[in-house]
Amino acid sequence: MPGITAILLAAGESSRMGQPKPLLPWGDLPLIQYQLASLSEASASPIVVVLGHNAEDIAPYVESSPTLQTVINPDYAEGKTTSIRLGVSQVRDDVDGILLLAVDQPRPADLVRRVIEEHLRSGALITHPTYNGRGGHPIIFAGSLKGELLAITEEQQGIREVVGHHQDNIRTVAVESPIARVDLNTMDDYESALREFGP
Repeated sequence: MPGITAILLAAGESSRMGQPKPLLPWGDLPLIQYQLASLSEASASPIVVVLGHNAEDIAPYVESSPTLQTVINPDYAEGKTTSIRLGVSQVRDDVDGILLLAVDQPRPADLVRRVIEEHLRSGALITHPTYNGRGGHPIIFAGSLKGELLAITEEQQGIREVVGHHQDNIRTVAVESPIARVDLNTMDDYESALREFGP
């Protein structure tokens, strides 16, 4: 059934964080469970979770269901594009959109919902939020771009190449919160974001 399929990327090594990002507390939940709850509340369905590094430790926190699928990327060390391609390969051909979000980009459900609604309303090929004119996440690609997403490589800058091909068909959603641009790369990033944006 058409709709927005979400791909939650949680395969990275978290090398700068020093511990698995998916299991960092965010409110009352591990970050990965917060992200899954947010995506579900925003009506992204189904959801594909891509695990890799420390998959055996993280998988127990992801409950499988008819609308939630977990895949393991054995090639995660070769870069994020390998996880994106693996996630996209699980997406049906008739979806309206493919939403990409990394586990270290905590986003509240209302922000995700706004981006989804605008993507469906506008018919754009690519939709993403902006804060103060600067791009944020999640980013949604039209289902028709599935083939291009399956062809991305680290050498060609991953999804940036796809975005570059469609600059004339991008819809942006201006939001009032800098949470749209938050990435939790280091422990300082995490502690600062948790103080400012934690639920």
